[in-house]
Amino acid sequence: MLDQNNAARLKEGVKSLELMTRFALATLALASGVYTYLGVRSLIDGSADLVFFAAIVYSAAVSVGIYAFWTYMMRFLPLMRDSARRGALIAVMGLGSLMIVAMSSWLNAAALAGSAALEQHLAVTLEDYVADLDKAHDKALAAQSLLPDVQRASVRFSRLAQDERQSGALTGTSGSGSVVQLLTQMSQQLDELSASILASRETAATQFEQGSQHLANMRALVSGDGEVQPRADEFAAEALALTGVISSLQETSIAASVSRAAEDLSLGFIAPVADGGTQDLANRQDRVMRSIMEAVAAQSKALQAAAQDILDQPGVPARRFVPLSTPEAVLLYARDFLPSWAGAISIDLLPMVLVLILSVVHSASRREARTLDVADKITAAEMMRAVALFRDMNADLPPEQVQKAIEHAASEKLPTDEAPAPDSKAEDDKTSTDPDEPKDKRDDNITPLRDKKH
Repeated sequence: MLDQNNAARLKEGVKSLELMTRFALATLALASGVYTYLGVRSLIDGSADLVFFAAIVYSAAVSVGIYAFWTYMMRFLPLMRDSARRGALIAVMGLGSLMIVAMSSWLNAAALAGSAALEQHLAVTLEDYVADLDKAHDKALAAQSLLPDVQRASVRFSRLAQDERQSGALTGTSGSGSVVQLLTQMSQQLDELSASILASRETAATQFEQGSQHLANMRALVSGDGEVQPRADEFAAEALALTGVISSLQETSIAASVSRAAEDLSLGFIAPVADGGTQDLANRQDRVMRSIMEAVAAQSKALQAAAQDILDQPGVPARRFVPLSTPEAVLLYARDFLPSWAGAISIDLLPMVLVLILSVVHSASRREARTLDVADKITAAEMMRAVALFRDMNADLPPEQVQKAIEHAASEKLPTDEAPAPDSKAEDDKTSTDPDEPKDKRDDNITPLRDKKH
């Protein structure tokens, strides 16, 4: 009796939830269509009317397709009893689910997280531009590291010239001779190079300030309020201006100029003629000037090597801001928006859970129904029709014979589904209506047609 009640309750539960199942499926299909409309609208170009009409048609087709597909699955998959057909329908359900994800779920995700994904794209691009500006500024300032070396060399030559002029520290004879002129010449050239390096520092600082202002504007756009698409357009304009500043900042580097100036120190060296009054003084001046030439060559080589190291550093490649649509941004930054993707896919594939529930319930109902007797499987309506048919068949029989037939049928056990089929020959012998057969061998429940006519 418990199995009988449980099987009946399962069937009754499926019937009672049929309307709710259809309502839930229609609601999910409608929700998916709405979010699909919001997602596909950003992908279509054209007039406002064209975009609206195309998006409505596509979203309606998606809603109808989802509703029809899951309706078919709910109707047929729970009824499959053998493994082959059930496996085939499960494979079809998997293929259909992939198609639904391809035509709807990613657009749903774009509608749910499209604005956030675009802001994420702007934020990532902003960080890249910050890194580019810092690299360009560092390379522009790298030449400033040569300034102390140039200034020390200039001071060194200037002091030697002063010492030679006052006390003759190099030649042994004081005065402003050719040695003093040469040392003063080298000091002046190095001072000019120092001035160029200092000027480039001011230019680099000015351009870096301009770039920082563009970055500040871009940060305000990323974290601003309102629709993201207009902010993305302004962001693109600021990015273009910042790219120009970065390029100018790279050209501001004085390293190449320092390298050329250092080369000119040795190649463009102009040594004055020794003007000593005596041959001995002239010889001493020549020896000192050769020493100065060697020192200038060494200083030039050191500056060239330092400048070349700066020039060998990789430059900052030109970066171009690429605007994205909301679906493209959602796909590109999918890992950052996994909850939105999960919600978008769940809206489309939640009916799969209902299909599996119905399959389990139908399977349990069939399994429990197999353990019931035939009488337990008959419904009240079937029982009423059977009684009416019995009465029609025995309407002309005497009441005593009808009562006897009822008692005989009640005393026999009804066969179950597993009971073997009765022997047809024995049944024919038992129900024989031969008039020559003794009357006591006939079945009392059956009235021969000949007797009934009499």
